[in-house]
Amino acid sequence: MDWKEVSEYFRRLPSKFNYLLILQALPLLFISSVLIKEMNPLLFHKQMVYYMVGAIALTLAAFVPWKHILWWFAPLSYLLNLLLLAAVEFVGHSILGAQRWIKLPGLGLTIQPSEFIKVSVILMLAFMIMRNPPPEKGYGFIDFGKLSLVILVPFYLIAREPDLGTALVLLMTGYGILFLNRFKPIVWISFFMLLGIVGFFGYNSLLKDYQKKRIHDFINKPSYHVRQALIAIGSGGLKGKQEDQATQTQLKFLPISTSDFIFAYLGERLGFTGMTLVIALYILLIIHLLRISRIYEQDPLITSVAAGLAFLLFIYMGVNIYMIIGLAPVVGVPLPMFSHGGTSFIIFAVFFGILINLIAVKTYKGYNADSKLTMMEKEPLRRSTQTAIRRKRKKRSNSVV
Repeated sequence: MDWKEVSEYFRRLPSKFNYLLILQALPLLFISSVLIKEMNPLLFHKQMVYYMVGAIALTLAAFVPWKHILWWFAPLSYLLNLLLLAAVEFVGHSILGAQRWIKLPGLGLTIQPSEFIKVSVILMLAFMIMRNPPPEKGYGFIDFGKLSLVILVPFYLIAREPDLGTALVLLMTGYGILFLNRFKPIVWISFFMLLGIVGFFGYNSLLKDYQKKRIHDFINKPSYHVRQALIAIGSGGLKGKQEDQATQTQLKFLPISTSDFIFAYLGERLGFTGMTLVIALYILLIIHLLRISRIYEQDPLITSVAAGLAFLLFIYMGVNIYMIIGLAPVVGVPLPMFSHGGTSFIIFAVFFGILINLIAVKTYKGYNADSKLTMMEKEPLRRSTQTAIRRKRKKRSNSVV
């Protein structure tokens, strides 16, 4: 690819970006930053740094020619992230009893490999489906097993940390992507039967004591965290309270208020109206992503990334909100692009950048995984070619008559 093609690529690509995806995310970021600033100004400044890093990551991801490099990037990133997940068990940094982080030497920063593996799993599934599209009758057991292996290996490593919440999110997202592809009915029937058997017999042998306690508290008496969250939401009423009157959060009764339980502070601060608004913003964004996967259903890569991002947002949002109002066990699952945190936000920014790039290049000619990258749009047929086609059609119609 020469310099002219490169300059043409960077000049014309932004005109094809789906800016609506970015605009839909901005209100969530604005409301989140206002709440975090009220609770902890120091964390607000850190969050602004995360936003800037996320914006850079999204921009870079939006210009990377993913279809051109996916044949080596997807397998390599998947293997590297598996190695990082395996390394957590030996050199991982423990916080609050969970060993999920790796310290970066000399930087004083930590990374959470379980967040990065989400991108790798979705891209790897998309790559495998793109290289081997489902036949007319659908995938069989062998293909289902190969695709399942991509999901189950990181699921097992994450669950061992232990981080069952993230592991289940990855599991549901991965199989959600597979569910949108064609499989023989017997495959799904067998899968759900096996899932029921594992769930029934694996409760005592697979779950740790604190995980069983969370399920017990969910079924019986709500935990302290949930009780305080419900008090905060209830005190907010319809329209919420002023900042200095939100005593449940300001007096530190509500735990982890800037992260996992930020939705409870949203309820105390902005009331039922604010909670409904945020949920509506999420739903509109998810519907947009599912619509994209439907529009480009002939492109497995766009479909997989759009559907994977929609599933991630829906599962994270659903589990977090249900957990806070006591309808699901308490797990360490943040509210996506809303809770304070850097790694998760940057990962979602990269996801959006990848999807924006895939949609943008779809309208250009000759851009696929096996051909040379060129950003020239489809040229209209020359006048002479159009005239020749008309003459052939006229000649055929005369011969038929």
